[in-house]
Amino acid sequence: MEIGNLTSGVATEGVALIKDAQLKTTRTGDPFLALRFADRTGEISGNLWDATENQVTQFKAGVVVELAGQVETYQDQLQFRIQELRLASPEEGQPEDFVPRVAETDGELKDDLRPFLAAIHQVEWATIVNHLFKKYGAPFFNFPAAKVNHHALVGGLAFHTLSILRLAKNVCDQYPGINRELLYAGALLHDMGKVIELSGPVATQYTTTGNLLGHISIVDGEIVACCQEVGLLPTNPQVVLLRHVILAHHGLREYGSPVEPELMEAEVLHRLDELDAAITEINGALEQTAPGEFSPRQFALGRRQFYRLPTGQDTKKA
Repeated sequence: MEIGNLTSGVATEGVALIKDAQLKTTRTGDPFLALRFADRTGEISGNLWDATENQVTQFKAGVVVELAGQVETYQDQLQFRIQELRLASPEEGQPEDFVPRVAETDGELKDDLRPFLAAIHQVEWATIVNHLFKKYGAPFFNFPAAKVNHHALVGGLAFHTLSILRLAKNVCDQYPGINRELLYAGALLHDMGKVIELSGPVATQYTTTGNLLGHISIVDGEIVACCQEVGLLPTNPQVVLLRHVILAHHGLREYGSPVEPELMEAEVLHRLDELDAAITEINGALEQTAPGEFSPRQFALGRRQFYRLPTGQDTKKA
């Protein structure tokens, strides 16, 4: 079974990772498990009705299971109607076997990031960026950029950051009035708080700290801690500029930014972050869509559908 190749109306069985498990109740008060299954090709949700206490204990995020059932469509999304579900044996698969990763290796990602790190010469920004990469470099290259949606892959955080940096380079080449070093420093650190906000690449969950603080506040706190460790004042004017770029990168307060962009570099980072996430989301949807058809609705993009160009006009392989 390859989840990414499943189609509605097909009966199937196979081994998958439980990526998420939520205990819920029906309107009549009966318990059920809302599950999300994943492998390296995709994800699909399914409900285990009338879940027993033993099943709630067994079927948690991060465990590998053997499942059988029918693929259906519900609210424009594929869903698995579970008929059989059991824990898989170690020989049938380990959790890491079912987690997709970006195409680039750790070494390739690091090599491609080095020129951007080396381009930051302003002392305060370079000190903070290098300090935090030394502290969190290992998980940075392993973690996803999100629990779901864009770049939810092993290495997704580093790849998303690199994508924004590549876009930033082109924007700075086009508009020389932008402070390249400040934009690069902000891009390198803007999502680093996710190594604390998220649990890791396998069955990714939000940590308690992540739920209570969020990655923007977390990385700002890390910058303040870094300043204390290296002898900088958090209110140093150059440090404040970098903190603002990061604190404002979600654009609006209702989207999680403590402040809204009031620097050119903060506005550019916000726009590039949204652009990279949106393109990645749409590409993922179109890869699961036949030429000449509309994708399922994308909840992260206002529940819009996206049309895949017909064969001959579409650059994607059918």
